[in-house]
Amino acid sequence: MTTELWDRETFVENLRAVGARAYHDKHPFHVAMNEGRLSPEALRGWVANRFYYQRNIPLKDAAILSNCPVRQVRRLWIHRILDHDGVLPKAVESAVLSGITAKDNALGTAHTTAPAPEHEGGIEAWLRLGEACGLPRDELLQDRHLQPGVRSAVDVYVNFARTQPWPIAIASSLTELFAPDLMTARLAAFEKFYPSIDPRGLDYFRRRNTQAQRDSDEALAITLEYCNTPELQREAIRALEFKCDVLWFLLDAIHHAYAENC
Repeated sequence: MTTELWDRETFVENLRAVGARAYHDKHPFHVAMNEGRLSPEALRGWVANRFYYQRNIPLKDAAILSNCPVRQVRRLWIHRILDHDGVLPKAVESAVLSGITAKDNALGTAHTTAPAPEHEGGIEAWLRLGEACGLPRDELLQDRHLQPGVRSAVDVYVNFARTQPWPIAIASSLTELFAPDLMTARLAAFEKFYPSIDPRGLDYFRRRNTQAQRDSDEALAITLEYCNTPELQREAIRALEFKCDVLWFLLDAIHHAYAENC
């Protein structure tokens, strides 16, 4: 039996069908969060464990870049690392490049000297979300609340990006197709049901609402162009299913740890 090449519309339809049946917005823990049913402890648990995923996103994207020989794709993809890691303020960058000694701690104090809107990335914004929920920065950075299942799921995803062909790794990121709606609903839920959280801590969700749309458009265009055989198209579908599984397993681990507080 011959496997046919899907046309563009069919390929996109099949990709979107994965999210319709498997995206983690349908997970019971996520539903409870958006309905305002999480205790403060469970909400902090989600923020703390999700941080491990956030801080590994630049490693995943760096792995994709290291495997990609296409300059145009690398130039398009590289902003994702800066979106999450942030950009050093010019003063700090100049100090580092001019050989400031370690005792001056230019890198270590970068997050305190950078104006948030201009320089901070998603990781810093998530740390501020944690602080707004009552989680000290050091506890997040030291993974004090990290569940083993969350660590395993995220590490498996990063390894997938390192070891799979780069177009397939990019296809796995297409959960971003479904992220804008999720971010809109999440932001509304946090503002309505969790008023004790400082609104400034929700900046990550506001920013990602726009970034996720841009990122999904880019990833979809790359996937459609480079997953251009019947085999690669179907591998792209399986990669997206795998990523949905990763996000679902991540929530499974959090739900198990905080089930009594949901």
